[in-house]
Order: sequence, then structure tokens, then C-alpha cells
Amino acid sequence: MTETTHVTTPFTATSTAAEVVDGIDLTGRRVIVTGGASGIGVETARALAGAGAEVTLAVRDLGAGERTADDIIATTGNKQVLVAPLDLADQASVASFTAAWDGPLHILVNNAGVMASPETRTPEGWELQFATNHLGHFALATGLHRALAAAGGARVVSVSSSAHLSSPVVFEDIHFRERAYEPWAAYGQSKTANVLFGVEATRRWASDGITVNALMPGGIRTNLQRHISQEELDRAIAAAGGTGITWKTPEQGAATSVLVATSPLLEGIGGRYFEDCNEAGRNQPGSRSGVAAYALDPEAAARLWQVSIETLAP
Repeated sequence: MTETTHVTTPFTATSTAAEVVDGIDLTGRRVIVTGGASGIGVETARALAGAGAEVTLAVRDLGAGERTADDIIATTGNKQVLVAPLDLADQASVASFTAAWDGPLHILVNNAGVMASPETRTPEGWELQFATNHLGHFALATGLHRALAAAGGARVVSVSSSAHLSSPVVFEDIHFRERAYEPWAAYGQSKTANVLFGVEATRRWASDGITVNALMPGGIRTNLQRHISQEELDRAIAAAGGTGITWKTPEQGAATSVLVATSPLLEGIGGRYFEDCNEAGRNQPGSRSGVAAYALDPEAAARLWQVSIETLAP
């Protein structure tokens, strides 16, 4: 498969994570799923554990993580489901997690996130959605780079959203220090950052055998929407030119993450954006599908990487 080949698969918007991973043996592979105790994170972890992987649920709530691990063990029979504390908005927590990791890492699923939250800042003054959705995962992935390189052929999965179509990364004022805070614009730029990370990380890390792809899981009713009323969600969809959401089950929502993490069709492929279990085309005006050109822009991706390094510098 050449670098320019558009990736298509037999799977669709209605495929489930279990269907996508069926026939793939992950025995001996080690996986981390951030936010693995809720929403599509649970079903992503369940499918990967069901295929034989050792799965670590990286979670803020250890109690919820332990309950989820017990459930996954019971449903898959795989006892290699572990739980570790991780708060992506807390750089000390990220540093502790990466320092504690030992040995190779074959799959990192950057799944956790916060959506359209009220204006909130971390102790550093960073806007919470960008700090959690991008900076936390950036620090996690770069902190685990050596473990990913040691695995040989590692994959990083960056869970983005069609909300990236709402905003590029506004480099002049990422943290809303000058412009008025708008929850959806903040969420949108953080999700654009998730795609740009995949572009630049693949460029930098391909020689280490590491590929990074981003994806849109689809509309799934989970606690990700805890800050949003149905009326607000409807208004946001209408403002973006959409006509509504076709809701997926969590098992269907996890399918594209699992496909990006495991499919042989993506061997050596990175820096792409997937939706409904296939590589997405470019977004067309008035549509809520596809990927924005600015989210795949290599210059913006390189700039974001440098900004992230500088932001996280002690």
C-alpha cells in the first residue's frame, strides 16, 4: 500500500468493535486506553482485551476503573486488564504515569476527553479542553515514545471528532486570553489538534515504526456530553450546518478506534483521519463529515508540536 492510497475497509458505520477485531490475535500485545472506564473507552478496551491483549485502563476514577476491569475480565475471560491513575489535565499525573510504565507499548489509544465545558483553566492557566484533549495526550505519547519504539510497529490512536470542523487551532490565542471564550470553538480546536498531532507524530516517529492516526467515532450518547443540554447540542449542530446526529451504540462508536489500532490494512499508514471505519475524504462545505484541510496541514502540525513542547517545558 503506497502513501497516497486511500484506505477503505469492509466495515461501515454500523460495524461494532468486536466485528472489526474478529480474527485478529493480540496475544502478547500491551495496550493503554485513556478514559477506559466510560463511554466508548470501555468498549474499545473490551474489544482489545477480547482479542488477547494486556490492557491498561488509564483513568481518573480508580473505583470506576476497577469496576470496569472486573466487567471486562468477566465478559472476555482475559485477566490481563489493569488499572492505573491518570489525570490528563494534571501534568504531574501524566509524568507519574509515564515514569511508572515499564517495557514495550504496542497500542496507545488516546480516548479520554472533555467536551464543551464551561470556561475552566488549569493551574498553569491553560484552557481546560485544550489542556486535556491535546496537551495531556501529547505529554503522554511523547513520554511513552521510548516504550512505543521498543514495541516495533506500535500504533497510536488519536480520538478526534467532526467538531474539529468548527475551528482550526488558533495559534494567536489558543487559551482564550484575548478572545471571548466559546465552549464549542474551544472543543473544536482541541479536536483539530488531535488530528494535527497524528500528522506530525507520524512524520517524526515513522522511522521508529510508530504510526499515529486520528478518527471520528460518531455520535454516541455518553457522559462526554455531561456539560451539554439537548437544546445546546441541537443548536451547535444547526449552527455548523448539520441536520442532526445518527446515534451509534458504544460498541459501534468504538469500532473505528479498534480498526485504527489493529487492522492489517493500516500497516505502515499514519497521519490520516478515519470515520465510520474508513479513511475520510476532505470535508465539503455544508457537510459535517470528512476532514478539514487545515487539520492535515503539515506546517500547522509542525507548529503545534513546537508550541506544545514550549508550553509543557518546565
